Amino acid sequence: MKLKWIDVQKIAMRLVDTYPEIDPVHVNFVDLMNWVKALPEFDDDPTRCGERILEAIQQAWIEEAD
Repeated sequence: MKLKWIDVQKIAMRLVDTYPEIDPVHVNFVDLMNWVKALPEFDDDPTRCGERILEAIQQAWIEEAD
């Protein structure tokens, strides 16, 4: 399954699994973007990502981590 930027919830779940030691509350957007792009299932244009998408991913990650 390929992940796109719009797959916010699925990306968040993969980040929880991949980076269990990271507190998503303190993640900056540059790191978040790089970690999403590094996911093996991720397959989308990096230029299609903006601050709103990263905020949504971060919020979903915070909720998944709780």
